[in-house]
Amino acid sequence: MSNLPDDLEVLESALSWLREGRRVAMATVIKTWGSSPRPPGSILAMNDGGHFVGSVSGGCVEDTLVKSYQENELVDAKPSLIDFGVDRQEANRMGLPCGGRLEVLVESLNDDGSTEELLTRLKNGELVRRCVDLTSGSVYLESGDASHEFRTTEKSLIKTFGSAWSLLLIGDGQLARHVASMARQLDYRVTICDPREEHYQTLSPIEGIHYTRIMPDDAVHALNNPSRTAIITLSHDPKQDDLGLSAAIESKAFYIGALGSKKSAEVRNRRLESLGYTKTQINRIHGPVGLKIGSKRPAEIAISILAEITAIRNGIHGDAN
Repeated sequence: MSNLPDDLEVLESALSWLREGRRVAMATVIKTWGSSPRPPGSILAMNDGGHFVGSVSGGCVEDTLVKSYQENELVDAKPSLIDFGVDRQEANRMGLPCGGRLEVLVESLNDDGSTEELLTRLKNGELVRRCVDLTSGSVYLESGDASHEFRTTEKSLIKTFGSAWSLLLIGDGQLARHVASMARQLDYRVTICDPREEHYQTLSPIEGIHYTRIMPDDAVHALNNPSRTAIITLSHDPKQDDLGLSAAIESKAFYIGALGSKKSAEVRNRRLESLGYTKTQINRIHGPVGLKIGSKRPAEIAISILAEITAIRNGIHGDAN
């Protein structure tokens, strides 16, 4: 799925330039081969003044692309497909570190309202599929889902904007705040669940984070797409944590983590066993949560937690502790 914070910056810049009356285009990586550092679906917006936001290669391809556009090339109403093929001798000049090749689609943007609508829907937390007709350049938006992140056909380019991954944090506190803030940068839709009244009297909400005061098990049951959700208990309250964990291990969550020492994890596991849960279910819980880094600092623990989630999300499994 798209990298939400980066894509928002690109779209916001494009819309701002359009409102200034600038000529604006968007470049999208279609295919890559070899060592190209940016994946398909990566986007860049550029204007006729030579300014750009985003990245399609991480190197000099951007400079070549923007200069061509500034010099009134690539300005057709129909999208243009450009092949940046580079051998090893040209790699340094073109910005592809060990040779490689990428195809980039450049499309002219206009102030037809679609960019503004896309931004509004993304800020409302929606998944939005942006479809570009490669023949005419026309754009239409529709509700997206997690099944197709990015694809192209002979006639269209389809990119789903927004985050298809979710993170449910049970328990509000300093560590939860660090995890939530970092997770937003990693393209997660984050919910903090804590029904305890005292926490809502002392802590200010973080922008972009959803808060709920329902019970933890109800929060798990309310998940729209559990197979793309990580659930972590951080409340330091066994009653809250056990409610969340009992529902989590019955769900299809791709990651379940629980804060606490090895000793507290053993005690917790015995409690779950007494409730009738099997060892297979209980073993789904990563506890102590996060990679073992020997730190007690909340921000560093948050990094270890998100590193472990990222590894599992990318199919790397193992004993992190």
